[in-house]
Amino acid sequence: MASVSFQKIEKSFGKVKVIHGISFDITDGEFVVLVGPSGCGKSTLLRMLAGLEEITAGEIAIDGKVINDLDSKDRDIAMVFQSYALYPHMTVRDNMAFSLKLRHADAALTNQRVGDAARILNLDSLLDRFPRELSGGQRQRVAMGRAIVRDPKVFLFDEPLSNLDAELRVHMRIEIARLHRELGSTIVYVTHDQVEAMTLADKIVVLRAGKVEQVGAPLEVYDNPANTFVAGFIGSPKMNFLDGKVHGVDHVNGVGSPLCHIELPGFGGMVVSIPFTGPVPVTGAEVTVGVRPEHFIDSGDGHLQLTIDMLEHLGGETFAYARAESDFMMVIKTAHGRALRMGQAFEARFQTRLALLFDRKTGARIY
Repeated sequence: MASVSFQKIEKSFGKVKVIHGISFDITDGEFVVLVGPSGCGKSTLLRMLAGLEEITAGEIAIDGKVINDLDSKDRDIAMVFQSYALYPHMTVRDNMAFSLKLRHADAALTNQRVGDAARILNLDSLLDRFPRELSGGQRQRVAMGRAIVRDPKVFLFDEPLSNLDAELRVHMRIEIARLHRELGSTIVYVTHDQVEAMTLADKIVVLRAGKVEQVGAPLEVYDNPANTFVAGFIGSPKMNFLDGKVHGVDHVNGVGSPLCHIELPGFGGMVVSIPFTGPVPVTGAEVTVGVRPEHFIDSGDGHLQLTIDMLEHLGGETFAYARAESDFMMVIKTAHGRALRMGQAFEARFQTRLALLFDRKTGARIY
């Protein structure tokens, strides 16, 4: 196990800069997920940590030792690739033992480590098979086993589940989480899937266009996003964003948190009152009101007049995609078992105490 530190990391390909001064720390034994849309720089950052890409500027350290100039083989890391990268002519046993054989490790130690990894990953019965005889999930477990056998300081995962079907992805998420609990190892995991990030991570690093947007525990990032990008990226379905303008601010009976009255032009100029802490935005300021789909109450007695365009039934829950007269579309989690149909008039209201305010121009959270 080891700590990892990124300090003012930059990366350029020719004249194009793709990583812009990224800094964050990973503590010993922490499971950190780098998440963001395609092209945000997360895989490039992982490859620089692995020694597969040169660092243009800044420093990466493992356990306090700067590794910028170390060869990949000398960094004591193991990487699990999206494509599995198994040797097709080798058995599962030989694939898992390959790195130790390259180091001329003792045969007894090699057999012990392969056996231990196979037991952890339930591969005992597959050790004499070839990769072509395995399912996608089994191949991914073999790739993980090969990394475990090396007993590295840091495990790196580069979108390891993207080639698997939906059911198998869920199963493998459980396997990876269990693996982390058993080994207590430091893991850096790259994905564009925010569900993977939320379910696996101790800490999430949200990236966009080569910059860090927010770092924090999954629920912290979900409940307190730093800006509209993070708020919209983390969460499925995504957060609803309503354009608004500050109509005024006052206190209830002159005490407690102020109420920020927000006019919503897209809903006939109606005004909603949102409890607020921190510096109060000035009257007339243009803001964005963020509301999660699950923070609506669809009791039939609401302040938003909508028409249902589409219903998404997911068994235990239903999401209504509803449109306002202004053609603004939003998604609302509805009460389980409530009979709804497309084209139906629909009233809803959101829990104002859970709504978030953002500066409309910058997208930054207003606290």
